[in-house]
Amino acid sequence: MISINAMIVQQNIDATIKSLFEGIEFTAEPADLYDPLRYMIAIGGKRIRPRLVLTAYSLFRDEFIPGVLSPAVGLEVFHTFTLIHDDIMDRSPLRRGKETVWKKWSPDTAILSGDVMCIDSYSRMAKAPAEVLPEVLSLFSRTAAQVCDGQQYDMDFETRETVSMEEYMSMIGLKTAVLIACAAKMGAVIGGASKEAAEALYNYGYDLGLAFQVADDWLDAYGDSAVFGKPIGGDILNNKKCWLTVRAYEKDAPGLSEALSLPSGNEAEKALKISRVKAVYEAAGVPAEAQAEIARLTEKALKDISGIFPEGSEEYGALAAFAESLVGRTK
Repeated sequence: MISINAMIVQQNIDATIKSLFEGIEFTAEPADLYDPLRYMIAIGGKRIRPRLVLTAYSLFRDEFIPGVLSPAVGLEVFHTFTLIHDDIMDRSPLRRGKETVWKKWSPDTAILSGDVMCIDSYSRMAKAPAEVLPEVLSLFSRTAAQVCDGQQYDMDFETRETVSMEEYMSMIGLKTAVLIACAAKMGAVIGGASKEAAEALYNYGYDLGLAFQVADDWLDAYGDSAVFGKPIGGDILNNKKCWLTVRAYEKDAPGLSEALSLPSGNEAEKALKISRVKAVYEAAGVPAEAQAEIARLTEKALKDISGIFPEGSEEYGALAAFAESLVGRTK
C-alpha cells in the first residue's frame, strides 16, 4: 500500500520504476532488431514520464495495479523510440555518453528498431484498465501525433535564420511538453480522477514540460557535462534554435550571427565557437532570463493544480517535489 505522504510515495515510486525497467522484456529474435531496444533501455535515463504517471496515479489510489504499470512503461518506450529517430535526424553520435543506435548498428537498423519500439509502446498502452482504455488510447495517440508535429517544426526551424519566441514555445510544447502532460493526465485518468483534476494535471504537466525544455536548453550551454549526460554546447555547434538563441535574436544581440557562423571542424574551433556564442548570450543577459523563465513556468505549473490540491497539502508537496527534480539543476 502507498501512503499519500510525499516521502513514502517517492520511495515506492522509485522502487517500482527500478523494478519495472530492470525486468522489462522485448522479443528475442531477430536480435539485430530487438537488441537496440534493450540497449537503449539499459543505458538509462531519468524515467520522467513513467515516474509522473505513477506520481499522478498515487494521488488518487493507494496501490499500483498492472493497468497503470504497463502504460507507464509504454510511455517511456515511446519516448525512447523518439530518441532513436531524433539521433538519426540530428546525426548525434552519443546518447547519455554511449554510442547512439544508428552509430552502433546502422541508420537502417535504427529506423526499423525505432518503428518496432513505437509498436511495442502501443501494446503496453493497451493494457490499461478496460473502463478507461478508450480515453487512454485516444490521449496517447493524439500526443504521439503532436510529438511528430513538434519534431517537424524543429527541423523546419533549422533552415531559418530566426524564429519568434512564440513559434519556439509552440514547437517545444508539441515536441516535449505534451508527452509530459500526457503522463500526468494518464496517471490521473487510470487512478479514477475527476475530469477537472485530470485536466488540471495535464496543464501542470504541460507547463512543467515547457520549463523542463527551457532548462534543458540552459543546461546544454551552462550545465555540467558529467551530470547533463552529453557534451556541453551541442545546440551551439549544431546551430539549433534553442531558447537562448531565440531570445538573443529577439534582443538583437550584437555579434550573434557572426559567432554562430564560426566553423567547428576540430576541437579548438568547437571550443572557440561555444565560447563566442556564450559571450554573446551573457552580454545580452540571456542566461539569467532563461532561469527566470524556468522559474515562471514552474510556478505556473504548480498554480495549475493548486485549485485541486491546495498549497500545503501532501499531494501538492509531491507535485512540487517532482517539479523540483526536473528543473532544480538550473538554480
